[in-house]
Amino acid sequence: MFDNNVFIKGTCKNITADNQITGFELQTHITYYRAIPLSMVNDVKVKLDGTEILREQIRCSVDQEDWFTLDEMQTVTSYKWEYGEPLYIRVLKENGLSKGTHKVELTVSTRTAYIPVPIVGTMEREVEIA
Repeated sequence: MFDNNVFIKGTCKNITADNQITGFELQTHITYYRAIPLSMVNDVKVKLDGTEILREQIRCSVDQEDWFTLDEMQTVTSYKWEYGEPLYIRVLKENGLSKGTHKVELTVSTRTAYIPVPIVGTMEREVEIA
């Protein structure tokens, strides 16, 4: 139902820190029709070329300043993911994505107060790294 909201096209890119490529980043819209606190993000999964990324390698942010692991997000109630605003997802991976074409799949699962099952969206995109 919300698959088209997941993994905003053209947002996948390598990220750097101290002039070193430390991983890659992508963005997604929410799989719901209104804002939720980060604690209501049930899960985020990333697959790269068919291989699932370890949960411990994933970081998320709503403001690109404060980054949280998926475990930390379970208790983060003071940051809201607003409808229409992206969630920034970083994957810590030494040297990031190599040049060329990659298949990246993103799955986002959110909870809400009055729907008894998580709302899940998945999107796979081919991304080109120059």
